[in-house]
Amino acid sequence: MSLKKNLHKLGLKIDSLSPTEGLAFLSDLFYGKVAFSTSLGQEDQIITQLIAANSLPVTIFSLDTGRLFPETLDLLARTESKYKIKIKVYYPDRKSVETLVDNIGINGFYESVENRKSCCHVRKVEPLQRALEGNSIWVTGLRAEQSANRLGMKKLEWDAANNIIKYNPLLDWTYDQMLDYIKTHQIPYNPLHDRNFISIGCAPCTRAIQPGEDPRAGRWWWEASKKECGLHGK
Repeated sequence: MSLKKNLHKLGLKIDSLSPTEGLAFLSDLFYGKVAFSTSLGQEDQIITQLIAANSLPVTIFSLDTGRLFPETLDLLARTESKYKIKIKVYYPDRKSVETLVDNIGINGFYESVENRKSCCHVRKVEPLQRALEGNSIWVTGLRAEQSANRLGMKKLEWDAANNIIKYNPLLDWTYDQMLDYIKTHQIPYNPLHDRNFISIGCAPCTRAIQPGEDPRAGRWWWEASKKECGLHGK
């Protein structure tokens, strides 16, 4: 099956399915070639639970940038233990990190958007490309209401940067719907969320948000940008 050519037809099918049904349908259609990238956020924890509870043949992987919160790494271990699964961890290339730090400094990402995107590329984008290699479907935990950049997304879309179909099963879920599901199913989550860290990434680049602030306001708060690292947009 030509991935991009059949995207519209697949998208119509996916729109009629629940997240669990969609995951099952795609993992059957593209058996052995469906991968889910988890950053251990609340949305991602829901998808991990769906995959584990239904024993779906979906590879689960995460990116350890080398600058994550200890709470995030602890959650990864707790998640593997609870669901009796293995989350494949990808790390940035050592030489690339050393070159990056030599060029911009250990915290040079604070100095410009260009520097920050260079750091994201080395620590996240390049490892992601390795993780997705050989797969046909990339499952994500993106929700439309997370940011203005994501409002126009579809549940199934073509990711030209990685030459792969991206599936966003929780795209139309609300924040409250997500929290209710986590509570009902007793899904483990990052304790930083209880301290108003809504969107959690690398420790130096994440802060808690204030009441009324945009959910993405805690990411790269020192710059005026689209609040993306390059994984899901420029």
